[in-house]
Amino acid sequence: MAKSGVFEKDPTQNLKKELQKLVKAIIEDEENGYGFIDKATQTLKELKDARKQTSVSCINLDDTVSFPQEFNCPLSNEIMKDPVIVSTGKTYDRCSIQKWLKAGNRTCPRTQQVLTHTVLTPNHLVRDMIIQWCKNHGLRLPSSLQYSDEDILTESDHNDFLSLLNKLSSTDLSEQKEAARTLRSLTKRIPSFRAFFGESSDSIPQLLAPLSINSEIHPDLQEDLITTLLNISIHDSNKTLVAETKMAIPILLDALRLGTIETRSNAAATLFTLSASDSNKSLIGKAGALKPLIDLLDEGHVLAMKDAASAIFNLCLLNENKSRAVREGAINVLLNKIKDRVQVDELLAILAMLSSNQRAIEDMCDIGAVSCLFSLIKETNCARNKENCVAILYTICLNDRTKWNEVREEESTFGTLSQVAQNGTSRAKRKANGILDRINRHINRTHTA
Repeated sequence: MAKSGVFEKDPTQNLKKELQKLVKAIIEDEENGYGFIDKATQTLKELKDARKQTSVSCINLDDTVSFPQEFNCPLSNEIMKDPVIVSTGKTYDRCSIQKWLKAGNRTCPRTQQVLTHTVLTPNHLVRDMIIQWCKNHGLRLPSSLQYSDEDILTESDHNDFLSLLNKLSSTDLSEQKEAARTLRSLTKRIPSFRAFFGESSDSIPQLLAPLSINSEIHPDLQEDLITTLLNISIHDSNKTLVAETKMAIPILLDALRLGTIETRSNAAATLFTLSASDSNKSLIGKAGALKPLIDLLDEGHVLAMKDAASAIFNLCLLNENKSRAVREGAINVLLNKIKDRVQVDELLAILAMLSSNQRAIEDMCDIGAVSCLFSLIKETNCARNKENCVAILYTICLNDRTKWNEVREEESTFGTLSQVAQNGTSRAKRKANGILDRINRHINRTHTA
């Protein structure tokens, strides 16, 4: 076992133990425990003062504690405060490897392999092991400095990025797949690599070129490229760029229809991310995205349903897309899933949003929405779901008098709306009272006549 490096000794450890003993004595010794109160108060004050201290005493491990050699940085031979992984899979302390890289070195110090990139990935496992070991020995590492991955991206990294894009146009499938897999990994972990795509209008077309050229794309390659596009779209400045790239949305729609389930899910997630802006909502809706999203929702894959529902919800915040969704059969799919108690929270929110569309109300009434909504109100404990159900029922009663008898019978038998009017959210109360007033006025007019 090697011994090196300086740890900070936690000055509160002994005080905590002493305080625990005093509190235990106070509780257990009912007759004489009060004698420990003053001592406990003093100890508590000392503990408070110790925690306020901005600096802590240090001890040198050469004189006191042994620790595992594996916790040493291979470069500095000191305990790692912020372990990171380089492209060869080896772990170093961030500060040490950054100095190595900034000195112009492009190899792994341990293996001498050329680094394919200089991105440093936090090694959370090793860091957690060090922290736990320190905790077990009453020690803690000094607060590590915070570094940004963007600080160490160089012109060489940018050249690597361009090289990966060029490899996607290769006729060698294995080279394409390796480049796509690397880009997927880098854009997932490093914001700077997402930003690279915004520096040139050619970057995204280059990324998507294999998907537009080949009629039969390898499923792994398609998945990696679509997922990379998802990662890129997370970067705010890329959203418009991606959506306005002519091939991007059609390729996403192809992936929605024909990809593996993970590819289809990630394509839906990409559309959700892109639809953050209203202009993109319109572009995506006009391109015909709602139909494949609704189909994906209808198929019921657990992995993909949430992404599809999120994309549909976001797109339908734009009025023109509500009409498109209803025309593409959204109401039937949503209600059938809700009846089966699948993804109720998300799908009910979409249904409530679409209820402002007249045709949506007609479709709901045709397939028994009223009884379904009342059954949900009675069984759910979710206030938001009750609110959405009552809001939809209010719109139905406002637009279709033929459903008033069904609503009145439900209220007469179970008092469902009256309960919501008493216990629901403020909006649910307003809607429930609105329905009750409407059907009561109708009854009174009928009796008067």
